[in-house]
Amino acid sequence: MSDLQKEKKITLAWTGASGGPYGLRLLQHLLAADYQVYLLISSAARVVLATEQGLKLPASPEKTHEILVGYMQCRSEQLVVCGKEDWFSPVASGSAAPKQMVVCPCSAGSLAAIAYGMSDNLIERAADVVIKERGQLLLVVRETPFSTIHLENMLKLSQAGVTIMPASPGFYTQPESVEDMVDFLVGRISDHLGIEQSIVPRWGYDNRRPE
Repeated sequence: MSDLQKEKKITLAWTGASGGPYGLRLLQHLLAADYQVYLLISSAARVVLATEQGLKLPASPEKTHEILVGYMQCRSEQLVVCGKEDWFSPVASGSAAPKQMVVCPCSAGSLAAIAYGMSDNLIERAADVVIKERGQLLLVVRETPFSTIHLENMLKLSQAGVTIMPASPGFYTQPESVEDMVDFLVGRISDHLGIEQSIVPRWGYDNRRPE
């Protein structure tokens, strides 16, 4: 187990890009792996979740926590839902923030703000903290096509040690459903975080479905 994993704490942010199923499945997988998850949700992400998943989350962090604990069937203490301007949250400080963070899905706007260290809300600040503390930050960017500006922002962050993981599922596992394609990406995210997973087979290890 790596030093990053010892605390079993991680920050997960949902932003306003299409890809709500990725964020929900990743949260489910992290909780199942017995992580304590600090969850940050943008206003636009709540709109996306309501549109794509029919899941309506209120602006109140406390009410959202109650809904998601029931939805995920997890222990209450496993999930910490932070308000977008909760500057006293542990994720806002390098002395207390988890060393791992995933933004999934990551919008082009969040990508740009993180690339330039804007820190105008808690998601941007939490990402800035992980970068400056030399932690592990994964951005699951969901946009198409990428403009030159998007690509320049991704290059800037990659050069700073951030992992860029576009939401592009593979097909060598012969997915049979949307859920299979979502699991492919969540499995790859888990691999990068060093979390054991069996939700998606690896290349060369019985990855083809039987005829």
